[in-house]
Amino acid sequence: MYLSDGDILKAIEKGEITIRDFEHGRLQPASYDILLSNKFIVINTESTMAIDPVNKIYPKTKEIILPDDGMFVLHPGISILGTSVDYFGSDKYLIHLSGKSSLARLGLIIHNTAGIINPGHHLNITFELCNLNSLPIILRPNMRIGQILFSELSSAPIKDYKSTGRYQGRDWQHFVDPKEDSLANKAKTIPSKKKISKK
Repeated sequence: MYLSDGDILKAIEKGEITIRDFEHGRLQPASYDILLSNKFIVINTESTMAIDPVNKIYPKTKEIILPDDGMFVLHPGISILGTSVDYFGSDKYLIHLSGKSSLARLGLIIHNTAGIINPGHHLNITFELCNLNSLPIILRPNMRIGQILFSELSSAPIKDYKSTGRYQGRDWQHFVDPKEDSLANKAKTIPSKKKISKK
């Protein structure tokens, strides 16, 4: 069962759901809109001949950081990684990432398979952005890029994400080695938008 907007608010007030920084104006009837950050990871195609996952041959990547008023032109057939402005998670609920229908109709895919955030996982989520259109799509920092939904489990998990010992909130760093990419050292924090009071 998915949480309604009222149930999402109650869970936030109880501390069962974390969303930073929460804005009431982005709350939908059964979901919450999340924003695109200004950081992207692209493949260095000039230094990558092929990708061979079985033999652990992966492409070299670089991080691109835009000013808040900048734009990223995503060309047809290109896949890149992006990340969310919002930091979120829950120890109680399963979180589902979904695209916005308005963007999906334009051919923008925001995730391939990684659309579930397990209980106990708190992070700025990494998007797998792909343009299926025949025309470029312009991405802008702080645009509404997707939505998250919260569903109840039939019972508490025996093993949540925290107990697995895996990293918390470090998905982005997994893809970029700061030692190899000087741009990674120039990252800046996007200013938090003013919170909208609940009415």
